[in-house]
Amino acid sequence: MSNFKLQDCHKKQIKDICDSFNNEPGELINVLHKTQGVFGYLPEDVQREVAQNLNIPVAKVYGVVTFYSFFTMKPKGEHAISLCLGTACYVRGAELVLDEFKKQLGIEVGQVTPDGKFSLDCLRCVGACGLAPVVLIGDKVYGRLDPSKVKEILANY
Repeated sequence: MSNFKLQDCHKKQIKDICDSFNNEPGELINVLHKTQGVFGYLPEDVQREVAQNLNIPVAKVYGVVTFYSFFTMKPKGEHAISLCLGTACYVRGAELVLDEFKKQLGIEVGQVTPDGKFSLDCLRCVGACGLAPVVLIGDKVYGRLDPSKVKEILANY
């Protein structure tokens, strides 16, 4: 899955997170959210440690991680770019905007630039259809995009 090596300090961080939710299996999504905030992603070893602390099967943790698009098992770039490919965005040219991001960054969807600065992913819907096409970079929303704006947006980072 990844080159991540779980160390004792990581195990303690995961234990502390699980303890903060009273090790309740029903708090799995909250635990994963906070854990991903610490590690940036949820590699297999981290999922196993969460499962052990919450006393639930690893398969349950994996199922939640793979079901919700917010969670990722791969590291993201310092600036995670997520382009919406929902119907409104797609109809208004999101695919052309995506092609320009791929060209400017030199990566494909799901990849990270060699310097670790950017990662590129797609979403089903951001819920900002009136601004279509839309891209998120971290928490910042860019709307009404066309390919000519991509280079300028990236220059801000």
